[in-house]
Amino acid sequence: MLSAAIELFLKNGYEKTSTASIAKAAGLSASSFFAAFENKEALLLRLVENMYEAQFLQSDALLPDKGDPVFLYSVETALQLHITELSEPLRELYVTAYTLPTTAEYIITQTAKKLQKLFADFLPDATSKDFYEMDLASSGITRSFMARPCDFYFTMEDKLSRYLSCNLTLYHVPSGQQLDIISSILNMDLRTIAANMIDDMIRRAKNQFASV
Repeated sequence: MLSAAIELFLKNGYEKTSTASIAKAAGLSASSFFAAFENKEALLLRLVENMYEAQFLQSDALLPDKGDPVFLYSVETALQLHITELSEPLRELYVTAYTLPTTAEYIITQTAKKLQKLFADFLPDATSKDFYEMDLASSGITRSFMARPCDFYFTMEDKLSRYLSCNLTLYHVPSGQQLDIISSILNMDLRTIAANMIDDMIRRAKNQFASV
């Protein structure tokens, strides 16, 4: 059912995919869905746990020679924005993950731990609680920018520049360093990387779930 759900979510979107259609695509009865998952949100949480872990691992692998952790964070988050521009079902899936209670809490909790390591030098007196609360703000920024599609008046360059400026300011990164990071990221072909990344994440997830 997890493998079937990936295909249906990417084809039809999260909202238009029913639990019955997931079970049917998996060759099972409609009632069998609830023997495996409490609801559709519980299934999405399982997918989010798998895909976010894979996403961060792949982002780290992209920049083995980059010593700046803030630059790595900026690349990782910029890639998420590129992923949501690849298709409307992907946009809906990511925005939904940042919206539903269990999936949003998982993302915020996991990300806050990472943020504390990345930005400790800029916020030396901040506690784990502080970083969790700041991540409530930064995840809200992320969700809003994901949900707003690019167009002629709001290009990807505009979106990335404004988004990174908002988040890096939140974590007290100096403006000069922000400008250098944003300039470097705008010169990267992140759309191609994002497309390859999502293809690889889907393939890895389907292979893992097929073996369960």
